[in-house]
Amino acid sequence: MKHILPNAMLGILGGGQLGRMFTMAARAIGYRVTVLDPDPDSPAGSLADAHIVAGYDDLAALDRLAETSVAVTTEFENVPAESLRHLARKTRVSPSAESVAIAQDRIREKRYISDAGLTVAPFLAIESAEDLDQDLNGHLPGILKLARLGYDGKGQVRVKTPEEAKAAFARLGRKSCVLERLLNLRTEISVIVARTGPGEAITFPVAENRHESGILDISIVPARIGGDIAAEARNMALRLAEAMDYIGVLAVEFFVLENGDLCINEIAPRPHNSGHYTLDACLTSQFEQQVRTLCGLPPGDTRLLSPVVMVNLLGDIWRDDEPAWDKLLSEPNVMLHLYGKKTARIGRKMGHFNVLAEDAESALAQALELKSMLQESKA
Repeated sequence: MKHILPNAMLGILGGGQLGRMFTMAARAIGYRVTVLDPDPDSPAGSLADAHIVAGYDDLAALDRLAETSVAVTTEFENVPAESLRHLARKTRVSPSAESVAIAQDRIREKRYISDAGLTVAPFLAIESAEDLDQDLNGHLPGILKLARLGYDGKGQVRVKTPEEAKAAFARLGRKSCVLERLLNLRTEISVIVARTGPGEAITFPVAENRHESGILDISIVPARIGGDIAAEARNMALRLAEAMDYIGVLAVEFFVLENGDLCINEIAPRPHNSGHYTLDACLTSQFEQQVRTLCGLPPGDTRLLSPVVMVNLLGDIWRDDEPAWDKLLSEPNVMLHLYGKKTARIGRKMGHFNVLAEDAESALAQALELKSMLQESKA
C-alpha cells in the first residue's frame, strides 16, 4: 500500500468527538482534514480545514469529499455502508464498507465472529414475532437488543420470561433483534487493534471497563486481570482483525466470565471510548493509529507509559453552568479533554479526563474522588 504523507488532505465521515480527536491527531502530524457532517456546529468541523455540511448519503457531497481527499475514514459505524462503497470507487477508504456493514448489524456481527472460530455469548436471531415462539429457555434470562442502530445501552431490554421477551420485542418496534443470554461475568474488558495490513497489526494494553446505564463510565488500564487472560484477549482481537482483513482501528469488547473464559461482546470499526486513555498514557494514541493505518503507515508503538484511569464526562453534570474544572485542572496528573459540544444533555458524552498514577489502584481512587466531587458540585 502506497504511503500517504503529511500535507495530504484526509477525509472523515462524522464530526463528533471521535472525528474531532482524529482531526487533532492528523493536523498535529501535518495532514489536512475535511469533515463531512450534517451538523454545521459539529465538534470536528470547527477544527477541520474544510467542513462539508451534508448528509452521509448525499452523493454530490460524497463526490466532493472523494475529489479533495486522498483517503477517507469514518468516526462511527452507522454511516451507510453504501456511502463507503461509493467513496471507495474514487479514493482510498478504510475501514472497508464490508467491515463496517458487519459491525452495523448484531446478527451478522455475531455470526461472523462465531464463523471465525471465536466465542460469543449464546444468542438467537429474532427477526419476527414467530421467532419468539421457539424454546427460549437456553437464552433466558437475557437481553433483547436491536440488531441495528442500538448503542450506549439504547435499544436493549432485559427479559426473564418468554412473555417479557415478546413484550420487549413489541416495545422495540418489532424490528430485528438478538436475544443474548445473560452470563455470570467477572468483568468487562476491551482491546483496541491497529492494523495496516498482513503482518502490520498491533494491540493496545487491555482496558477494564465499568458501565452505568449501558454507557461506559470508567476504564482502568492495565486491566486487573491475569496476564494469561489479557494475552488471550489481545490474541483473539488480532485473529478477528485478520479474519476481517481489517484496515484501520478496531475495538473489540469482551466479557470475562467467572471461570476466566472470554467471549466477544461486540466490535466497533473505529476508535473507541475505552481507548481514550491512550491520548495521555501511551506512546501512540488510538487516533494517531487511525491516521497511520489510513495512510498506509505501520502502526506506532502502543507501550503503556503510565497506569491510567479514564472517566467519562456526561451532560448530567453540567446543570445550569460549567462544572468545577478548576478542581480537575489543579491536579497535575489529571488530563482533561472536552469535546467542544455546545449543548449538554443528560447522557450525552461531553468529555473525559485521564488520571495517571504510579499504579492503577491509586489512579482509580483519585478518579472516583474527582468524579464524586464533580457530581456533588452540581447537586
